[in-house]
Amino acid sequence: MTKKYVKKPIIIEAFQVGIDSYPDWFKPEWLIIDGSTIKGMIPTLEGTMSFSQNDYIIKGIEGEVYPCRNDIFEKTYELVKE
Repeated sequence: MTKKYVKKPIIIEAFQVGIDSYPDWFKPEWLIIDGSTIKGMIPTLEGTMSFSQNDYIIKGIEGEVYPCRNDIFEKTYELVKE
């Protein structure tokens, strides 16, 4: 029988591509603008990952940066009200 675990609550920084402004930690060279389409490639610990408009870009607790699809992000995270 396997054990069940719950993810520890952590606070991350993130923004939505094409919706939010780009934070200082986002590197412009990751962007590929093709006409009116915004997309890009980010080097991550698991290799280079692509992102598209409306995806989220996350900065993790160790400073790592990676993309996350909009639908997955919204199922996994909620906005912290400050």
